Amino acid sequence: MTPQSCKWSGRSTIRAGRSVLRQALHRPALVAMRFNPDLKRVCDRLIGTRKHAKIAIATVMRKLVVLADALQRNDRLRTPKEA
Repeated sequence: MTPQSCKWSGRSTIRAGRSVLRQALHRPALVAMRFNPDLKRVCDRLIGTRKHAKIAIATVMRKLVVLADALQRNDRLRTPKEA
């Protein structure tokens, strides 16, 4: 929850979930937002709808977890699409 009053607005933080996992996924999410075309498209769409960058990063972090889980469950490696 963001500490706010009428005259002062504090910085919001994302506290949901495991902090160790959030810390471990933050930098990979930033790299994926920059170099993975699919995740870049998701990030651009969120920011285009006037969402905060933190929300876009959290969304990309979640997508990375879902992708890693699916790849591990199916016992395969990710092969990127040819550009």
